[in-house]
Amino acid sequence: MAKYSLEFKLNIVHDYLSGQGGTTFLAGLEEASSQTYDCSYRRTFHSDQGWAYQMKTYVQTLKDNRIFQSMSWKGTCLDNFLMENFFSILMQELYYGKVYQSQNELRQAIKNYIYYYNHYRINEKLNWKSPVEFRRFNQKTA
Repeated sequence: MAKYSLEFKLNIVHDYLSGQGGTTFLAGLEEASSQTYDCSYRRTFHSDQGWAYQMKTYVQTLKDNRIFQSMSWKGTCLDNFLMENFFSILMQELYYGKVYQSQNELRQAIKNYIYYYNHYRINEKLNWKSPVEFRRFNQKTA
């Protein structure tokens, strides 16, 4: 049995867009940590081996918040294929062919898209339901 359900993996739980990278990632991590601190399952942060996620302060913040850090091996993009797939869909449906006038406009468009993706965008693998509809349906039948 899979460690996490497909529905859980497809549901984008939290989004944070950093401005310039670097230590601004910490604000998003701390915000996400505060919103999920009392969850009943082990929290895992999975990423590639990018420089931001190897920063000592970032790694320490994960430890301080009891979040397990998981990183893909070099050259193994399939380790994180669900998120890679999501970002591919996001780029196709939101970004390609569109010119954004500012970083804030792009941020807002991404936030709106994530809400749309979770609440309205149906998925064949979820029996033609959105991730939120799929979760609600399965909670009722469980």
